[in-house]
Amino acid sequence: MPILSKTALCRLIPHHGTMCLLDAVEQWDETSILCTTSSHRDVTNPLRRDNQLEAICGLEYAAQAMAVHIGLLRQKQERRRTVGYLGAVKNLKLLAARLDEVKEDLTVQATRLVGEADCFIYTFRVSAARQELLDGRASIFLKYLDHPS
Repeated sequence: MPILSKTALCRLIPHHGTMCLLDAVEQWDETSILCTTSSHRDVTNPLRRDNQLEAICGLEYAAQAMAVHIGLLRQKQERRRTVGYLGAVKNLKLLAARLDEVKEDLTVQATRLVGEADCFIYTFRVSAARQELLDGRASIFLKYLDHPS
């Protein structure tokens, strides 16, 4: 049973409806998160082009997992409003051509290597049934939208 449902995790990211790509958080701790999803098979997936979901779209799945993780960490801290930006992607390996052809649910893992107040570096991995589909490293930057109370 997931520890965080789609409804709950969608509250932690700026995406809603079909653009909230993750279905559940299965586990998380201070340094990592594990999410699952079946949205790559959904014909209404907003990232599909010409009825295909290219593997590069897995980067958005990973970015959403990182955003959820940061949101969960920040629940324990101050509640300043922020928006997150994907600053850089390094060492990206695409090990599949398309995600829509994957019959199993996706597993999206992200592990925080560095975490400051407004800057995070993660490694990430998207896989299905132990088949790695893509992995890499990403930097996330937060911009504060309000002033501290």
